[in-house]
Amino acid sequence: MENQSYELATFAGGCFWCMVKPFDEQPGIIKVVSGYTGGHKENPTYEEVCSETTGHLEAVQITFDPAVFPYEKLLELYWQQIDPTDPGGQFYDRGESYQTAIFYHNDEQKRLAEESKNKLQDSGRFNKPIATKILPAKPFYEAEEYHQHFYKKNPTRYQAYSHGSGREAFKSKYWGD
Repeated sequence: MENQSYELATFAGGCFWCMVKPFDEQPGIIKVVSGYTGGHKENPTYEEVCSETTGHLEAVQITFDPAVFPYEKLLELYWQQIDPTDPGGQFYDRGESYQTAIFYHNDEQKRLAEESKNKLQDSGRFNKPIATKILPAKPFYEAEEYHQHFYKKNPTRYQAYSHGSGREAFKSKYWGD
């Protein structure tokens, strides 16, 4: 990271294809990378992660300028991309590698993540407990190039997947347009 004021945020929200675009389009976001984190296997492949043997979750790692787009706003946006009550995956995608988690990079991120999770739980927006885990950041492994910015490379397939998975309908129901 060239600029010392930039920070990292790491979020698992199911399929990483659907987690890039919402962050990528915000001011102060320097870079969004799709990858794998949270597991025990070094440099896993997509096939290995999907086999549910690595302990990794599909995730995005975001380089951001907190002076322009603070971590609290990243958390707000994150919650609006997922079903935080589903411990078994996200929408069409099932299994450990598609679970949700916030991986914090420092004590302040941990505090803010826990605070935002509690606020969401207390809001009454969902009638089930919030299942998203808050975990310390672990090594992040960049996914294969064809996964990076999938929404730009394959817009038709991305749109069909995002809609067909049930994610868009869920977001609309709980958060509006």
